[in-house]
Amino acid sequence: MKPENTALIVIDMQTDFCGVGGYVDKMGYDISLTRKPIEPIRKVMDAMRKAGYHIMHTREGHRPDLADLPPNKRWRSCQIGTDGKGIGDKGPCGRILVRGEDGWNIIPELAPLPNETIIDKPGKGSFYATDLDMVLRTKGIQNIILCGITTDVCVHTTMREANDRGYECLMLSDGTGATDYGNHLAALKMITMQHGVFGTHADSEAVIKTLSSK
Repeated sequence: MKPENTALIVIDMQTDFCGVGGYVDKMGYDISLTRKPIEPIRKVMDAMRKAGYHIMHTREGHRPDLADLPPNKRWRSCQIGTDGKGIGDKGPCGRILVRGEDGWNIIPELAPLPNETIIDKPGKGSFYATDLDMVLRTKGIQNIILCGITTDVCVHTTMREANDRGYECLMLSDGTGATDYGNHLAALKMITMQHGVFGTHADSEAVIKTLSSK
């Protein structure tokens, strides 16, 4: 793991997923679970920035005309939201999961620097319908540290996609979170099966210690 071949990808740390009035909050989930990773992510991000590693961010969201929103995703989002509202509808933070709205923005605590790549994605995985793979290969990235939310959905999907494309992956165990803590633990356990079927995971302290030893 070296700065020239390793990237930290911070997945979907957006107001809609971990902010008051956002999509997850509107669905009635405990957003303390999706906010818990913020501090571990910040510490690792700061350490990796100082050491010259690549830092990347993703944002899930859809075009304002919703042309990239599958009908089944829209339908499901309306079943779990309050008052039958779902993706594309007006919420406290603007239209839910729509690009350009307040809820779509990355939270200030983990704001990208001007030189850091941001990948806008319409789905759960960060490789689907994006140029992420091209960006990683152009930068010479071989190793990926993944963090963000949620552990069991967008982060796990991205890790599986990356593994299939030949990247070595490490998930930050305390830098991820889910709307259900049991799902978070199950997602971490899946990674360790078959001697690391998708990669491995470690906490922020271990990653920072490794960085400081190089």
